Amino acid sequence: MRNIIVLAIVAASLAVSACNTVSGAGKDVKSVGGAVTSTAEAAKN
Repeated sequence: MRNIIVLAIVAASLAVSACNTVSGAGKDVKSVGGAVTSTAEAAKN
């Protein structure tokens, strides 16, 4: 569970720092969601 939280925080900070436009922000948020989902699935299995 701690790994998921750490990953989410790191991904969120990368997403915020990489956003230049509203469109870019949407793509970054989508990629963060995908990373969190895949990590949660891996932890579940």
